[in-house]
Amino acid sequence: MKPAITAVNTPESTTQIAAARARVAALDLSQLNPADPQGFVDDTVGYVFERLRHEDPVHRSHSPVPGIDSYWSITRYQDIMQVDTRPDIYSSESGITLMDFPPGDDQQLKMFIAMDPPKHDEQRRAVNPIVAPANLKNWHDLIRERTCRVLDTLPRNETFDWVDKVSIELTTYMLATLFDFPLDDRRLLTYWSDISTANKLTNPDAPEPEVRMAELRKMLSYFTRLWNERVNVAPRSDLVSMLAHGPATRNMGPLEYMGNLVLLIVGGNDTTRNSMTGGLLALDNNPQEMAKLRANPTLIESMVSEIIRWQTPLAYMRRTALADTELGGKQIGKDDKLAMWYLSGNRDESAIAEPDRFIIDRAKPRQHLSFGFGIHRCVGNRLAELQLKILWEEILRRFEVIEVMGEPIRVRSSFVRGFSKLPVRIRC
Repeated sequence: MKPAITAVNTPESTTQIAAARARVAALDLSQLNPADPQGFVDDTVGYVFERLRHEDPVHRSHSPVPGIDSYWSITRYQDIMQVDTRPDIYSSESGITLMDFPPGDDQQLKMFIAMDPPKHDEQRRAVNPIVAPANLKNWHDLIRERTCRVLDTLPRNETFDWVDKVSIELTTYMLATLFDFPLDDRRLLTYWSDISTANKLTNPDAPEPEVRMAELRKMLSYFTRLWNERVNVAPRSDLVSMLAHGPATRNMGPLEYMGNLVLLIVGGNDTTRNSMTGGLLALDNNPQEMAKLRANPTLIESMVSEIIRWQTPLAYMRRTALADTELGGKQIGKDDKLAMWYLSGNRDESAIAEPDRFIIDRAKPRQHLSFGFGIHRCVGNRLAELQLKILWEEILRRFEVIEVMGEPIRVRSSFVRGFSKLPVRIRC
């Protein structure tokens, strides 16, 4: 039987890889700035991380973008773990991205992932039940039914955009379920997710800050209506109801509600959406792994973890030092910013065997950093894995050949590592 994916585009040639590495090698260490989004657009930032891991794993980086300025790049697995598991030393209170805003600027959204204990723990506890094992079990059939419906309506023998037709469609269905959000309006959730992570200073195509905030206020207005419908009735098992009735969240101000909505929408959108696309692309570039999967479909579960490691949908998280400290032999000053580059840690050969290879049957497939660690570990990690598992089960049952028909278009962001387009064709 033929594999379900066939590669029509070969991976980067040895010559291209050597040229990209040579360009990075020619730079002085002080010039290496992993937060430059161009490295994500052209998918060359990995060579910057490769050099930093070997030469300066705790690196003082400098960005020309106002609001980012200087920060520490943490690029090795164990150093990232040390930062991620010590909220008493490395705080989230100043935000999870490298961008700083003036005091009182509404763009600095307050959300529980950007809080320290005890407030973080209290607000996170309000939404934890959404991904309890019982809920995951109850959603299993619904996720499969929707996945089947989306896949069965895809065009055959013609090129279409996998991001739009599959990745976005499936994640918006799930987001709408989590919020008990009107299905006819579900594409608004993707739109608000994209708007919330857009930054005019790093992406000239992004909306102006005042336009971005105006759109997020429309989101707040929509969700305030849903809150008001649910706050005075018996609690239900959706995120809006959980926030409206949770002891730590029911008295949130409007901007804090907005921030937590952005967190939950982006968290429920980007990991799954970009892994759905990144996995297809990885298998296209590694057809021997698809053949391995076709021969042994029980590998789907471990492959899902490998896809999430390989893609690393959120490239980093920021922390801020609460006091002078030491990390990796470097002196970190109080109030210094640190970027935990999960994308780099997931390619660290000192922690992960053959990290630059996509291997669907790794011995320890869940040993990756994509969900973070410690108190801020992704709330919905098991739900994301379930969605991807069901998607690949149903792909294998249906499609003999999916061809990637051109280069992907990658999102211009150093925070969200994602795709805006991937042309494919289902051949039958």
